Amino acid sequence: MKKLALLLLCCACQQPQLAHAHAVVTDHSLKIQPIHANTAETVTLDFNSKIELGLSQVFLVSKGDQLSPLLLSKGKLPGQMAITVPALSPGDYALKMKVFAADGHLTEDVIHFTVSP
Repeated sequence: MKKLALLLLCCACQQPQLAHAHAVVTDHSLKIQPIHANTAETVTLDFNSKIELGLSQVFLVSKGDQLSPLLLSKGKLPGQMAITVPALSPGDYALKMKVFAADGHLTEDVIHFTVSP
């Protein structure tokens, strides 16, 4: 009987947790509002969970895989991030992000976009 109780206890301790939250992008403003050439813009990213802005990073990726850190601020809605994008020349770019969910899970993602003349 003692062995059975020990076995059940071990099995219960090894059960995977049912849910892990990750800060996954569910929507972003680049879908409906492209960035205009030579104009600073604000891009919003919506996440499926609350995020830790102070621990998160977003970089602008430009030609030659050059990374430039971008300024982040809290969006108007819960789980939303506002990113200040500087004036850009026409071309292909990306936003590379490392975002921490409020529960501490790290998510990395890349969003590609084009700036037209």
